[in-house]
Amino acid sequence: MISNVIRTCFPVAALAVADKAEEINKLNVFPVPDGDTGTNMSLTLGTVVREVQDLPQDASMQDIAKAITHGSLMGARGNSGVITSQILRGIAEGLCDVKNPEAVTPKDIAHAFRRGKEVAFKAVRKPVEGTILTVLKDVSAKADSLEKSQLTPAEVLDALVVEAYESVARTPELLPVLKENGVVDSGAFGFATFLEGFVNAVTGKTETTDFQTTVSVSDAKAATSAKVEIELNDDWEGSEYRYCNEFLFKADSPDFDEEAALNFLATMGDCELLVGANPDYKIHVHSNTPNKVLEYMLQYGQIFEVFIHNMDLEAKERTEKIAEDKKAAAVPKKELGFVAVTAGSGAASILKSLGVDVVVSGGQTMNPSTADILAAIEGANAEQVIVMPNNSNIRMAAEAAASACENIKVAVIPTKSVLQAFAAMFVVADGVPFEELVEEMTDAISGVRYGEVTTAVRDSSAADGTPIHDGDVMGIQGGSIDVVGSDVMKVTLDLIAKMQEEEEGDNLTILAGEDFSDEQLDFLASRVEEAYPDLEVDAQRGEQPLYPVIFSIE
Repeated sequence: MISNVIRTCFPVAALAVADKAEEINKLNVFPVPDGDTGTNMSLTLGTVVREVQDLPQDASMQDIAKAITHGSLMGARGNSGVITSQILRGIAEGLCDVKNPEAVTPKDIAHAFRRGKEVAFKAVRKPVEGTILTVLKDVSAKADSLEKSQLTPAEVLDALVVEAYESVARTPELLPVLKENGVVDSGAFGFATFLEGFVNAVTGKTETTDFQTTVSVSDAKAATSAKVEIELNDDWEGSEYRYCNEFLFKADSPDFDEEAALNFLATMGDCELLVGANPDYKIHVHSNTPNKVLEYMLQYGQIFEVFIHNMDLEAKERTEKIAEDKKAAAVPKKELGFVAVTAGSGAASILKSLGVDVVVSGGQTMNPSTADILAAIEGANAEQVIVMPNNSNIRMAAEAAASACENIKVAVIPTKSVLQAFAAMFVVADGVPFEELVEEMTDAISGVRYGEVTTAVRDSSAADGTPIHDGDVMGIQGGSIDVVGSDVMKVTLDLIAKMQEEEEGDNLTILAGEDFSDEQLDFLASRVEEAYPDLEVDAQRGEQPLYPVIFSIE
């Protein structure tokens, strides 16, 4: 059933674009960088996925087409997102005309793409060659040529993916700004990525193969990749129009004049788009006076979800980011790198001073994702990386990130506190084999006992049964609430005393939280030194949230 195919394969294709969003973003070198193309396309597709998933399981193709049309229109971001929404709308409408939903034919596929081309080109007043519209046109033409062939639908779809990538590779020859910067069109590449993801999901393949063409998908992608070298474009001195304006519009009257509105938008700037159907529209235009655009449209209805992007700043940020990426890529990989997770600028600074390459922001109430940690591992730019999660809740994400690394050897030290990470980094020495170093760092953290002081957010009870009320101050060691009181200073001192009684230590490291002042930290350190003259105290700013004091005893 075609409706089931759409529901199953669309999310896979959307994910393919999301995975390559940053790569697509970097291709955006038009004189007016209209936001981030990859991000915009991904957001647009993500909204469609959510709308389709909300439909009942027995939803018809017509219901799905409406969800695709509405979701892509409401979620469209940027010029590329709006055009993508119209392509999706047209193809979905074309699929509604399929006579036998159980057996889609090459003719049905060709019809759907023709409808997609018709709707998308109607939305753009001045189509530009060498863009996503060119690729759509070429793919539709290829589908037309195979309409009466003896190929199976799967074979036709594979051939369309080949054509998409070949068309993308040709975009620099059609658009001078692409050729000047050595790249292919970003929206075109995003569309080919989406199409390939969808077709791979339909056919159950991870890589499509060629049928009646001299070029395979791999070859076509290689030809595209050869033109994806990112070069800096520092010669751009700004566009005539600075702001990208996009918003949703609901017309007050069934007589709303779309043509008049489009003509007005054209006087405000360029890249004007008004898509949708009365009363719901998506509006996009580049302008120097976004206030006038909004004022005009308010005469005829309501506006909402307004986004105004400063494209001058976006261009500058993009250039700086590419420069940073090029600089990082030019640095050869070192042998060993370190990644650690912590919350608090002070703790992060200490970690870096000890040799940690990348610090991931996160902690008890804001656990970083596997993707965050994986990006940090790759950012360490090393052949071998040691990760310290510094929290029990983060360890699994760290191990998942480690297992996802194919070309980097990764080990996770089971640190539960940033203070254990300090101890682990102190034993790092040059020339120690990787496995041996991991073992030594793991041994080092075993001798670190740590305490945490924070405030209760609900009623509970301590380890000894003492009642805990919302707002009480708690002293925690090793996951056990051992001290309860009303004053941070007293609870901290009581917890240190308890831990010293259990096992006397020689060194105490204190990290002050963001709400614990320097005066309080100095007072706490002096009180501890008075009570334990032989205990060496090292008091530092950790700046961690929620925990006024964390400390370790070794």
